[in-house]
Amino acid sequence: MTKKERYELVLAYFQEQVPIAETELLYENPFQLLVAVILSAQCTDKRVNLTTPAIFKQFPTPQKMSKASFEQMFALIKSISYPNNKAKHLIGMSQLLVDNFNAEVPLTVEQLITLPGVGRKTANVITSVVDKQPNMAVDTHVFRVSRRLGLVPMTATTPLAVEKALIKHIPTALVHTAHHWLILHGRYTCLARSPKCDACGLVSFCKEGAKKSAS
Repeated sequence: MTKKERYELVLAYFQEQVPIAETELLYENPFQLLVAVILSAQCTDKRVNLTTPAIFKQFPTPQKMSKASFEQMFALIKSISYPNNKAKHLIGMSQLLVDNFNAEVPLTVEQLITLPGVGRKTANVITSVVDKQPNMAVDTHVFRVSRRLGLVPMTATTPLAVEKALIKHIPTALVHTAHHWLILHGRYTCLARSPKCDACGLVSFCKEGAKKSAS
C-alpha cells in the first residue's frame, strides 16, 4: 500500500464514520477557546469544561481577566493541572491581548505564540478551530494514532516532524477536521495502553493491529 493510498483510506473512513468532528472544549468566542486550550495542557477536556464556566462568569473579557489577581485566578483553576503556572499564563496572556492586540485574539500562529502559555500546538488549535486554517496541532493522541496507522514514519519522533508529515499528505481543506478525527480516535478507540482494536474500522492496516493479530 502506497502512502497516498493509506491516507485516502484513512480519510475516507473518518469522513464516513465521523462526518462532524469538533473540539470537545466548550466555548462561545475565540477568547474563551484560548483560555480553555491553555488550561487543557496535560488536563482532560472534561475537567476544563467543569472549570471554565466560573472563570468566564467572573472574567468574561481580556480586559477583566488582565486585572485579575493571581489569588483570584488560582482559586478558580486549582483543580486543573499546574494551576500556578496556568494562573500566571492566563493573566499575562490577557494583559498582552489588551496591550498588543486591542483585546482581540490574533489569528496567526506567529502572533499567538508571543502570548504567555501559548506554544505552537495551542496556536495551531486556535487558528484551525476559529478560522479553519490548515494547521495541525499535534498532541499525544495525534502523535500516537498517526504513527500507529503508518501515516507518518517512525523516524518522526517530535510533534513538529509529525505535523509536517501530516500536512504534506492531507488535503488542505481537510486539515482542520483531520486534527479532530485523529484526536477523537486516540481518545476513545486507539488508546495508549489498551487500544480497542476490535472496535476499530482501521485495524486491518494499523501497525498496532498487525502486532495483535500476529500474537
